[in-house]
Amino acid sequence: MSKLYVFDHPLIQHKLTYIRDKSTGTKEFRALVDEVSALMAFEITRDLPLEETTIQTPVTEATTQIISGKKIGVIPILRAGLGMVDGILKLIPTAKVGHVGLYRDPETLKPVEYYIKLPTDIQERELIVVDPMLATGGSANDAIHSLKKRGAVNIKLMCLIAAPEGVELVQEEHPDVDIYLGALDEKLNEKGYIVPGLGDAGDRLFGTK
Repeated sequence: MSKLYVFDHPLIQHKLTYIRDKSTGTKEFRALVDEVSALMAFEITRDLPLEETTIQTPVTEATTQIISGKKIGVIPILRAGLGMVDGILKLIPTAKVGHVGLYRDPETLKPVEYYIKLPTDIQERELIVVDPMLATGGSANDAIHSLKKRGAVNIKLMCLIAAPEGVELVQEEHPDVDIYLGALDEKLNEKGYIVPGLGDAGDRLFGTK
């Protein structure tokens, strides 16, 4: 079974409060998602391997540590996942970015893939799939299937908030994919929205209805 991590860092929880608040406007919402994504990226990369290197400081030669050749890929699920990419790239500017486009059929709530573009070496990379919301889990589940079908073997899923139903589906379908959350919410409502949630992340990020 995959591991579930819910970050309790005070800054993440503080900023999530304003992300949830319906009075938060598009510009501030976008900035907050960017900031929380960076904070979560800091936590999700905690286990990256290190190796020693020798450098010359202004004072003397020193043995220090650098990340040990680990290649990272960031895969936003379109469109809302785009709002989380820049925050991660601020910490990991060498990461490559792929895109998976899915939309949810309003009748069946099932995801439909309409676009996919990935780095050519995804099988060599540790991939971080990002989407602000893990609701039914359908989009994340299908996105991960798409990545595996194309050779990905090391995948993590990072979302701002999730419903238990979405977590359960991804863990059942992908027991090798660990899940990283800012918050685990109560449930889904009859329309498939997370409760208490934050509304529609894509609409709030891009100012659409």
